[in-house]
Amino acid sequence: MADSMEPRRDLVIDGVELTVLGTAHVSRASADQVRKLIQSGDYDSVAVELCRSRFNALMDPRTLAQMDLFSVIRQNRVYMVVANLVLAAYQQRLADQFGIEPGAEQRTALRLAKDQGLNLLLVDREIGITLKRISANLGWWKRYGLFAGLLTAMLSSDEVTEDEVERLKEGDVLETAFAEFAAERRDLYVPLIEERDRYMAAKLRRELARVGAKRALVVIGAGHLKGVAEALETDRTDPGEVLSTLERVPPPSRWPAVFGWTLLVLILAGFGYGFAVSPELGLDLLIGWALITGGLSALGTLLAAGHPLTILSAFLAAPLTTLNPAIGAGMITGAVELYLRKPSVGDFSRLRADVATWTGWWRNRVSRVLVVFVLSSLGAGIGTYVAGLRVVERLIHAGG
Repeated sequence: MADSMEPRRDLVIDGVELTVLGTAHVSRASADQVRKLIQSGDYDSVAVELCRSRFNALMDPRTLAQMDLFSVIRQNRVYMVVANLVLAAYQQRLADQFGIEPGAEQRTALRLAKDQGLNLLLVDREIGITLKRISANLGWWKRYGLFAGLLTAMLSSDEVTEDEVERLKEGDVLETAFAEFAAERRDLYVPLIEERDRYMAAKLRRELARVGAKRALVVIGAGHLKGVAEALETDRTDPGEVLSTLERVPPPSRWPAVFGWTLLVLILAGFGYGFAVSPELGLDLLIGWALITGGLSALGTLLAAGHPLTILSAFLAAPLTTLNPAIGAGMITGAVELYLRKPSVGDFSRLRADVATWTGWWRNRVSRVLVVFVLSSLGAGIGTYVAGLRVVERLIHAGG
């Protein structure tokens, strides 16, 4: 392990002495440095880079067991949950490699702050809001590209040495890496890094004033150290105004809905024209639509190792759900799979560990419901375009 001191900035903000410590979320050195600073007795408050939901998940393993999968499916939050699990799986894989629990420095800060009766401040933005703002910043194609990238990162077997992890926390390296990242993917950098830097600085100022802190230790990821410190020193905007702005979720784009309903009108018009030409052609178009959309959705469910009845439900539901932009095939198949194979308490308790491996996603009943949702939806989506092209082709042939 590298013998290094964690990057830090010492500031005085609104009369409060701050030690802003940059850490790596999978690092023994970070956890040790946090322990050393808190046990020094120099601080009355500790702030950590956590939101309330991540705090609950970190401190209470039962949080996952309380997740309502039916609500997740009904509210179409599956992709957000999958993204969270993929990120957690990647962190867990690194932690297993180095023999240290994920977020060890955060757990250390939380435990010691409680033991010593210090003020505990959660200063990060809710992860759900961050993911929604990222999604709103991306076009639909980039969203799927990002999702695929997360899956690829999870499947990668490349190992990172702990010395390399420690070197990533050197200020110049981080600044250079993020500058390149921002230039290439500004649409991701702004909501993921820049906005959260401003948010954490504003939340910290508000919380320090609320508890009347005099000296505080701020434990944040090293990649946020420069941005948070600069925001604390230069941004004099009212914290409440900053928080309100950065917590606002942009309204969803109307284009996906417009495209979906337009496609529906065109497909139905194609069916109508087919029947007008001849009943045989119209029936052929309908049967082809049902077989292609239903077959590909059922194939996706089969690849997800869904229950035989779930596979059947995909085949029956997809021809109808593909003609209704308000409901997807995954909402049906996910609910059916969940009903037929109810996850046990053990499935929820093992979820984070299971999703750290590719096979674990299929083995765990909770994650398998999510896989069924995703792959059946993907199959139905591909089927829509394949079947739609077939409709066009058949109508052109009939008209010729």
